[in-house]
Amino acid sequence: MTASPSPRRPIVGGNWKMNLGRAEARALILTLRQRLDGLDGVDVVVCPPAPWLTDAFDLLSGSSVHVGAQNTHWEPSGAFTGEVSAPMLSGVAEYVIVGHSERRWAGETGAETNRKLRTALAAGLKPILAVGERLQESRAGRTESVLHLQVNQALRGFTELPPSLVLAYEPVWAIGTGEAADPDVAQQRCAMVRGMLAERFGVLAAATVRIQYGGSVTPTNIAGYAAQPDIDGALVGGASLDPEAFTAICRAVAAEGSR
Repeated sequence: MTASPSPRRPIVGGNWKMNLGRAEARALILTLRQRLDGLDGVDVVVCPPAPWLTDAFDLLSGSSVHVGAQNTHWEPSGAFTGEVSAPMLSGVAEYVIVGHSERRWAGETGAETNRKLRTALAAGLKPILAVGERLQESRAGRTESVLHLQVNQALRGFTELPPSLVLAYEPVWAIGTGEAADPDVAQQRCAMVRGMLAERFGVLAAATVRIQYGGSVTPTNIAGYAAQPDIDGALVGGASLDPEAFTAICRAVAAEGSR
């Protein structure tokens, strides 16, 4: 399925992962605010490590740059030492990543992703649901079946698409490797995901969902992704730690979206 032209607003997320001390994080946040506040045509989300979410919330208050968390627990509270709940995050973040492959590697199951998605929505957070196949699965021709399983496990029990949901197609073999997917391949896979949503929730509902590409995104290759009809921005890893690179990516997506 290839989406027809729609008013979907592109979204670029910067996933800092487990990087930067507090002083570095604050400096990066302030630089990004200076460079990206008011950028038209794109939603910009920065996802720092949990200890710096309050700093990000305070430093970005009043700007157009949004704050996102990298993960959440599926229970709203309880005896879960070291975990952070969605209601806690809702005080300092607007978005939250769920189902990232690096969480799946750590043992997160499809059922747990589903529970995280539900608790995030219940807390008023906007979830960024990450899906993607491993290299061996891609080589074995299993990409479609893997994505179908991940999408359906995450959305199990949903009768309609949450309007705030963002999907991020991130082939595991491209994350942090420098081996970015060809834009045509990324488009095909994002269209595949949109088609899966259409099967479950209808073509019109699926056409409204923003789908990002993630995996070794750089200022050099972003234009190729942003030009694709089913790719509505990017989830950026390593390049999000470089203010010049991340700014260039956000501006390129905004420029493409305004055409």
